Amino acid sequence: MKKNVIIIGAAGRDFHNFNTYFRGNASYNVVAFTAAQIPDIDGRKYPKELAGADLYPAGIPIYAEQDLPKLIKDLNVDDCVFSYSDVPYPRVMSMSAIVNAAGANFILLGHKDTMVKSTKPVIAVGATRTGCGKSQTSRRIIEILMEKGLKVVAIRHPMPYGDLNAQKVQRFATVEDLKKHKCTIEEMEEYEPHVVRGNVIYAGVDYEAIVRAAEVDPNGCDVILWDGGNNDFPFYKPDLTIGVADPLRPGAEVSYYPGEVVARISDVIVINKIDSASLENINEVRANLARINPTAIIVDGASPLTVDKPELIRGKRVLVVEDGPTLTHGEMKIGAGVVAALKFGAAELVDPRPYTVGKLSDTFKIYPNIGTLLPAMGYGDEQVRDLEKTIENTPCDAVVIATPIDLSRIVKINKPTVKVGYDLQEIGTPNLTGILDEFVKKHNLVK
Repeated sequence: MKKNVIIIGAAGRDFHNFNTYFRGNASYNVVAFTAAQIPDIDGRKYPKELAGADLYPAGIPIYAEQDLPKLIKDLNVDDCVFSYSDVPYPRVMSMSAIVNAAGANFILLGHKDTMVKSTKPVIAVGATRTGCGKSQTSRRIIEILMEKGLKVVAIRHPMPYGDLNAQKVQRFATVEDLKKHKCTIEEMEEYEPHVVRGNVIYAGVDYEAIVRAAEVDPNGCDVILWDGGNNDFPFYKPDLTIGVADPLRPGAEVSYYPGEVVARISDVIVINKIDSASLENINEVRANLARINPTAIIVDGASPLTVDKPELIRGKRVLVVEDGPTLTHGEMKIGAGVVAALKFGAAELVDPRPYTVGKLSDTFKIYPNIGTLLPAMGYGDEQVRDLEKTIENTPCDAVVIATPIDLSRIVKINKPTVKVGYDLQEIGTPNLTGILDEFVKKHNLVK
């Protein structure tokens, strides 16, 4: 008898778990997805074209996660598969209790059943939390490999918030491709830093189809780089796994799901931000990593800031705009923009809360512990308009922008702007250059 299944997700790992484990599997009937974290995801369908029209001729409905207990009973559900990331352990077990109390089994799928094998060597980058510094780590890896004459194709963890059929396989080689694929701000923040540096990045919904396209990319492909999202473990079977840990949030590496999985499976772990964390917190992270993964190579790293117009900060009242997910479900109180504003002598960080509108007001209600800053939320056109209006409403002398993209290209900003950047800087040895030298030799990639 078929088991009825609900996949609990947030438009990412949930679709991948379905595609790799449940799609085409006649032993299961996936009756629904539930959605959380991302606005306006529920109420859609996972389309039949992606689900498999033979088993799912009407597609699979997506409901709000808050309806889960009722859905379990109404749809006679046997198993619920938890499929999203960056969640504290108490919340995972609370969800388990909700599912069990409604009568269903609570399941976490592992990487053995969900990783896809590539024909190319794969380097996977993951982290213990959102906002540890995966993006700059990925960029650093790509820079090193490109200096060796290698063609690196990046594949990013999914963020499919639009037409899922149209987003099955997405290729980004130019900034114009971001517009063609109608990217949200969150997507642009991940894709744009790659394309402006001259490498191709893929994303989408069907990660088997994506990797097959990447392997034969028209620009060439020697190495696949998996650029993970949140603190999820890789969708592809890696030949080298590099994790990133954050000593500004010590203990998270052993208390958040699935970040501890990343920490345990990593061959190399970068302890980032050691330039801004206390020695006590750095040592706590080192001790935790040594306990759960004693064979991992530890690389010390920092993320030094660059500021294009520091004179617009000193003595001024500034509004800081930071990367959205890092401050929301990543739970960071500050980001690079706040650090830069304080470092360069801002007279005041202006609190945007009295001036927010629409969905930006909702964001602060959902995440009340955000610091004195504005997260660059832009999951849809309405949220982008609300972001623009909030910046316009906020009385300040300058806007300090610490998002990975040129935000002024997306929203009109009626005030002077300061751009803050950050890249990974390795400290001492071992370092990524030496580690990647060995990787290149091992896989006969020397040019």
